[in-house]
Amino acid sequence: MSAAILQRPKSEQVTPGRVPVVTTPRLTLRPHRLADANAIAESLSDFAITRMLARVPAPYDRQDALDWLVPVTSGSLPDWHLAVTDGDDAHIGVVSVELRHGRWHLGYWLNRYFWRRGYMSEAVAAVLERFSRRMPDTAVHSGVFADNPASLRLQEKLGFRMTGCAEIYSFARNTMVSHVETVLQPGALQITKVA
Repeated sequence: MSAAILQRPKSEQVTPGRVPVVTTPRLTLRPHRLADANAIAESLSDFAITRMLARVPAPYDRQDALDWLVPVTSGSLPDWHLAVTDGDDAHIGVVSVELRHGRWHLGYWLNRYFWRRGYMSEAVAAVLERFSRRMPDTAVHSGVFADNPASLRLQEKLGFRMTGCAEIYSFARNTMVSHVETVLQPGALQITKVA
């Protein structure tokens, strides 16, 4: 009797490589550090921010930030999680491009005290531009809660198109919430100059 060794075929998932440092006229987007935990916890303890994020619990504390940062800073994930920092390297937000269920997904948030200055548009555009250079044939999926029109406008301005609507669970709200699904097709990124 002979034994056959069965092996699963290895699926070679192409990744964008290490998390880069990306600079814009006003911001530096860099890999996270464990030292960012306090700033992240301070920002995400604000329900105005967490209510717009599907996978972030409320209340949010420093231990939650550390639990997120440990795998992010380990270098073992294919994802990009960039800290949005201003001129003095203060952590003010995050732009992420994560591989989930075989598709790349964009996510982002910004400390409320930096809203309405164009920072998020600047940061997301810069990260997507870098990602598209490394992964030119890759679609990027995203979405927004239906009650977040500012985020939907940001995505549409960058070239994302709506693909549908679903209900997803929001940990912070502890309920199902209407979610507009979007996608940025390869080559569709629209970059405008920062004023």
